[in-house]
Formats: sequence, C-alpha cells, structure tokens
Amino acid sequence: MAPTSHYVTCAGREIHYTEWGAQNAPTVIAWHGLARTGRDMDELAQALSDRFRVVCPDTIGRGYSQWSPDPGNEYKLEFYAGLAAELMDQLGIERAHWVGTSMGGAIGTVCAGGIFQPQLADRIQSTVLNDNAPRLATAAVQRIREYAGNPPAFDSMAQLEGFFRTVYKPYGWLSDAQWRRLTETSTRRLPDGRVTPHYDPAMVRQFIDHPRDYDLWEHYDRIRVPVLVLRGAESDLVLPDAVAEMLTRGPGRLGLARVVEVPGCGHAPALNVPEQLDLVKGFIGQHEAVAA
Repeated sequence: MAPTSHYVTCAGREIHYTEWGAQNAPTVIAWHGLARTGRDMDELAQALSDRFRVVCPDTIGRGYSQWSPDPGNEYKLEFYAGLAAELMDQLGIERAHWVGTSMGGAIGTVCAGGIFQPQLADRIQSTVLNDNAPRLATAAVQRIREYAGNPPAFDSMAQLEGFFRTVYKPYGWLSDAQWRRLTETSTRRLPDGRVTPHYDPAMVRQFIDHPRDYDLWEHYDRIRVPVLVLRGAESDLVLPDAVAEMLTRGPGRLGLARVVEVPGCGHAPALNVPEQLDLVKGFIGQHEAVAA
C-alpha cells in the first residue's frame, strides 16, 4: 500500500504529511527526528497500515513543509506541540498513539504531558520514544547541533548519499534501496545546482534561542499513558542513567514505562527491520486492544 501526500495549514504554516491506511479508524502519529522528514517512517507506517491510519508529518522547516519566517519563535517544542494539536483537529483525529524518533519523541513527550497543549494529554493513547529521553547527553547534542546547523552541499546525489550513509550510520542496517530512498526523500537543490539536505538550517536555532528546550522532566513526570522507550544500545545521546531514571519517574513510577535496548544501533534505530517493527507494533496493538 502506497502513502498519499497532503498539505494542511496549521498555526498559519503549510504542513506536509503522508498518510497510510486512511480507511482505518485507530490512528498512529509517527514523527521524525531533528533534521529528517516524515518519509523516515515509511517502513513503520506500512507495517501498521493494515490496522491503523498512520500520519507522518514533516515538521515545519523540514521536507515539504513551509520554512518558518520567524525561526526564533517557531523552531521550538512548544510551537511544534501547537502544530500537532491543530493537525489532529483538522484531520479529525480524536485520539492517537504516538511514535517519535529523537525530536519526534520530545514532541510526543510534551504533547502527552499536556503542559503546552492541555487538551492533548487525554488524546495521546500511548507513546513510543525512539532514542529520546527527558535528559540528553550534552556532548551528543553539541555534535548534532554542529552538523545540522551547517548542512553540506554536493555536486551529485551519489555524494550526498555517501554523506548520509556516514552521518546516519548509527541508524543500523539499511538496505541499498532504503539508503537511496532516504537520500531522495531528504534532498533539495540549491540555486547553483548542488544538492543538500532538505531542511531549513535555521531550525538549529532551537538550541541557541531555547537551550533548555530538551530538558523535559517536568513534561515527562506528567505523562499518564504507557510509554515504550527504545534506546539504541550504542547511543551517545540517550545514556543508560537517563532511561533508568525514566523507570522511576512519571509513567515509570506508575508502572507504565518499559525500556528496550536495540542492538546494533546508536542514535537512532531506523525502525525498518522486523525486530524493531514487531516491538512497536506489539506495543501499540496491546494498548489499542486495552482501549477498545
């Protein structure tokens, strides 16, 4: 089943999303990482689409979504949560399970916590945090900030694919076809004809203008729905002490949090192989069955 491509205006900005399994009522929102696009979720969305409607947005400033004319005020988690709330309203999504990789997990945390958007606390049914935690390793954040804020440009797609294969090696195993698709769905051409990653470099201002944006314990402690934390076993961003603390606070204290280490991956598992897909499918399916 192929996805369909759509555009909707949220908070005055044009947001692009792909949709899978539109005929289904139970819904999953799958949100990508910092410098990525919703197409990263293709394998997961396809795997879920026989039972779920799966919506995969491009965050403002990424992919085919509009770039922000006000980067300092809009490239931040509070604004992203507002986009999520409006997206759900406009698509008629009353309740949804959330799967978020890295930044997408942080957005899911603040949505489920309900501080920025109180109405979402009761609309998020479960949350999968793919290599994201309320506390991130400072050195890894600095590494990501440096490469994301200065996207390189290349003469050819082959060179850009080589760059992606290097910088995203921690994703784990991808087939040649998946690397090619990742490249083709993450590329824009510059006026001089070179190719570069498909995002607004100004989105990195989140770390400059809002340096504590990813300190999320206050939000995490308010979550009252099941949480599955997938930690890349070699992740330098989400450290073992952070996920251990997640089991003692918020949903963890209530017995609602589970942590699974994903072997062969760093930051972040690509959610593209059967073992990873089965973890997510099983978790969401279990909690959809409970809700039903």
